[in-house]
Amino acid sequence: MSGADRLNVFPSQGTHMMMKHRLAGAHRSHGLLKRKIDALQYRFRMILRKIIETKSLMGDVMKEAAFSLTEAKFANPDFVLMVIHTIPKKSFVKIKTHTENVAGVCLPQFEYVTEGSDSFGLAGLSRGGQHVARLKKSFQEAGKLLVDLATLQTSFLTLDEVIKVTNRRVNAIEYVIIPKIERTVKYIISELDELEREEFYRLKKIQDKKKLKAKREVEFQKRKHFLEAAAAWEVDDDDLIF
Repeated sequence: MSGADRLNVFPSQGTHMMMKHRLAGAHRSHGLLKRKIDALQYRFRMILRKIIETKSLMGDVMKEAAFSLTEAKFANPDFVLMVIHTIPKKSFVKIKTHTENVAGVCLPQFEYVTEGSDSFGLAGLSRGGQHVARLKKSFQEAGKLLVDLATLQTSFLTLDEVIKVTNRRVNAIEYVIIPKIERTVKYIISELDELEREEFYRLKKIQDKKKLKAKREVEFQKRKHFLEAAAAWEVDDDDLIF
């Protein structure tokens, strides 16, 4: 096993426990990211379906708004000049923003709100008032749909990027990190087994040497006793001779 296929660690019991904890953490992270991707993809598909519905509805609403503008201009061309020359102090339509948290991802949300009074409320009083009122309503609906579409498309792009990044992380954990840690654990186990065999062989050799030493000691003691007995026997013979 080459060093590139595993982590460069020193094989020991502590390292083995640390690698096992890292492997468990990698599996846990992989499971959490998979669940996150499932949640994001569900929201992604739902937003895509809403975008399609909103765009199909947007065509009809914009067509109706453009037709209402044509009707209002035909009924009262003067209201266009009044709108052009009237500069409102405050905007009647405003866009408020907030965020929505989806599986740890903050999605921007835009809200169409109206504040204050309409600066062009007097437009259409001379003639064509009904057409001007219909024109205002049509363009307000178109504005709301545009804001909703902007929210959906922004969320769509944000989720698309997050899903790509999360998929890369999941693939990296599944096909790179987890296999490398598993190979590292196998390497540590094999090295520890080899060290254990070497230690067993060393202890066995030490035990054999101790047994051989004890056997030699016993033989030495026996030979010593034998020599001492032989020496004593020779002394006794000399005493008998003299």
